[in-house]
Amino acid sequence: MPAVPLYQLAHARSGDKGNRLNIAVVCREERFYRPLSEHLTPDFVTAVFRERQPSAVRRYELPKLRAFNFVLDDVLDGGVNGSLGLDGHGKTLSFLLLSASIALPAGMLGAEEPPQPQPMPGEPR
Repeated sequence: MPAVPLYQLAHARSGDKGNRLNIAVVCREERFYRPLSEHLTPDFVTAVFRERQPSAVRRYELPKLRAFNFVLDDVLDGGVNGSLGLDGHGKTLSFLLLSASIALPAGMLGAEEPPQPQPMPGEPR
């Protein structure tokens, strides 16, 4: 199975409250939802964030939105107000997950055409 970075298949939105990180992963195309549901497990996300040692990782599925929401506990060094780290909070950590490689079934991505990001409503095309 070929492996591609998650950012080719999905985009993310994240935030933080205290020492809890929230990352929403939204598939760029409907055809990516099923393979990502198989690969983006709490164990996979725990492994991606292993250096931050999450105490818990929960996944919530949002199939009508082609999305997943992950909640990670104890990965923000005490939270924005309690940490001396720079940029180690929700907004930057979504890129850590998006850089992870995902194995796809052969032929899922056409040899000539990588997934095309769709513009957000109101953005110029």
